[in-house]
Amino acid sequence: MKNFEMSDLALLCYYFGIEVKQVKNTITLSQTGYAKKILEKMGMAECNPCCLPMEPRSKLNKYDGEPTINQTNYRSIIGSLRYLTNTRPDLTYSVGIVSRYMEAPTTAHLNVVKQILRYVKGTIDFGCVYKREQTSEGLIGYSDSDLAEDLDDGKSTTKILYFLNDSPITWVSQKQRIVVLSSCEAEYIAATSGACQGIWLTKLLESILESANMKPVLRVQLAPLK
Repeated sequence: MKNFEMSDLALLCYYFGIEVKQVKNTITLSQTGYAKKILEKMGMAECNPCCLPMEPRSKLNKYDGEPTINQTNYRSIIGSLRYLTNTRPDLTYSVGIVSRYMEAPTTAHLNVVKQILRYVKGTIDFGCVYKREQTSEGLIGYSDSDLAEDLDDGKSTTKILYFLNDSPITWVSQKQRIVVLSSCEAEYIAATSGACQGIWLTKLLESILESANMKPVLRVQLAPLK
């Protein structure tokens, strides 16, 4: 066995663009500085903020007749936004949507990206907060799906978010693999993916915490079925 020297550099405060703030019983992960660099890169450091990352009825497709824009620049900003979702679950869906058009981006796609950036401007300090104390909530997941919102192939998008003790631990927004004919089918596919994620998280947490009492809950959005 070899010995080597180590230096105590105090508590972790920064890691690959992620800012770590550790105070008593609380850890906060954010990317405020990284988000500011993205805005500066796009010349939007002084832009007007907005309250939504994407308009609820916004519809995008690959061939909308709008002029195309520089692919390299578009892909660069999308890559930056995707990294920002490491601490921003609220950006996952909208960034996932604009990521679909990196092959031939147009001004319409860029306009949606700019709205996401204006939302980032208004929520620059948002992040994930993790508290030491346990709550009665435990592991709770949420699943949802739209219906055929992709105009190019008619596929729906699954959204999943899991909390542990009121803190987000995993989130995903992903296009479904098949075309469905009703919101009921879309929601069941999303719920199935959410259940699989919950089972995996339960086994992982039980192995880490050495506990067999984890009882996950999955809450499914079924409003469209009413």
